[in-house]
Amino acid sequence: MSKLWPGGKIAPMRSLLARQFVAIAIAVVASVVVTLTLAAVLVQRSVRHEALRALARQAGLIAAQQRATPPVGQRLTSLGIFFETQQERLAIISLSQATLLLPHTGSAALRVGRPAQGSVGVGGRRYLYAARRDGQRAIVLLRSAKLEASDWRPFELAFVIAAAAGAGLAGIAAFLIAGAVARPIRRIALASRRLAAGERPGPLPVEGSDEVASLTVAFNQMVEELDQAKDAERSFLLSVSHELKTPLASIRGHGEALLEQVIDVPKAASVVVQEAKRLERLVRDLLDLARLNQRVFAVAPKAIDLARLVEEAVDRYQSEARTVGVALVVEVPTTAPATADPDRVLQVLSNLIENALRSTPAGGVVTVTAKPGGLTVADTGPGLAPEDLARAFERFFLHSRHSANRAVGTGLGLAIVKELTEAMEGSVTVQSALGRGTSFVVSLPPAPVEEPASTSSFQ
Repeated sequence: MSKLWPGGKIAPMRSLLARQFVAIAIAVVASVVVTLTLAAVLVQRSVRHEALRALARQAGLIAAQQRATPPVGQRLTSLGIFFETQQERLAIISLSQATLLLPHTGSAALRVGRPAQGSVGVGGRRYLYAARRDGQRAIVLLRSAKLEASDWRPFELAFVIAAAAGAGLAGIAAFLIAGAVARPIRRIALASRRLAAGERPGPLPVEGSDEVASLTVAFNQMVEELDQAKDAERSFLLSVSHELKTPLASIRGHGEALLEQVIDVPKAASVVVQEAKRLERLVRDLLDLARLNQRVFAVAPKAIDLARLVEEAVDRYQSEARTVGVALVVEVPTTAPATADPDRVLQVLSNLIENALRSTPAGGVVTVTAKPGGLTVADTGPGLAPEDLARAFERFFLHSRHSANRAVGTGLGLAIVKELTEAMEGSVTVQSALGRGTSFVVSLPPAPVEEPASTSSFQ
């Protein structure tokens, strides 16, 4: 677990950037050390090899000079001649002496006339040697092995410069690489904290490696799905809140009628009980939302009589219709069977009737019609423009469109009608023209046909 400082910041050595930088730096340092070690070994061998080659060339030149110089000239003819400088020693000795002085491989090479070179210890000191045979003599050139250090000095400086430059470049590259990897993750962490604080972070740019890009895409998808879930939940709560108004208004209206003694107690009590049941169902919807994270209304379709439901819904709004001066007319056959949820159908009718009463001016008429598998709510209001029909069931569309020039509701009623109707596997359409009123037509699945009981006859 990362250690956090106050304010939610990650401690420097616990951050991904620091960890990556340290890891890359360690890898770079290890690589530089291994490379320098290997280079040192190879350069040391190369320096020694070049030193031996130089000695061999010198020994070869001396031997060639001795063979080309006449005996009476400057030719060194005596054995045991020994020359020494601060850096090199030259000795002309017999083959037997060379055999004692030089290693086995070198003396063996001289005996067969081949040049010899390598390293040898003389008097407790190490020398590089090169030897050439000149008849029965051996020309041996020695060079102190300590002189290799002076040959090393230019390479040591070059190694130090190369190591420093490589480490610096590697450090910069490590910082840039670590930052490139950590930057998108840090951006996601900041966006996550903003999301947890209730803010809505914009979509993050998808960049970096495949894994980091995949993480960013997943975060953007999560934010989008959360927004959709919040919108759905908000819409559902608004819908339920809107639907709570209808039964509450009915209960209040019948309660006031009881106080004014204009309605029979049994009839008012029956309406109050029915509306209380509908309130209970809406409350259950809210509980389902909390327990099961549902965001839609549940329906329980069954065979129903639309004619009875229309009469019940119209009776609920007769008092309000008289108040606004609108005639509320019912046109129903004896029965109008359909398959739907009776409570949800009442919600649909309530929303349509309430919308029609609000849209129809005083003296107008609202007609509610039922037929098998269908409902119609028509009014004589101002109607809708042709361009409004396609969006009439969108949430808040008509509210924002007409709130300035006519009485409108919350903007949810018609959207709820559409959702409930489609949940019952039905449909709703609107027909309207400016100045000619509006008609909403609801189609519901037909009632199942009961098969007649079979009869048997015996002859």
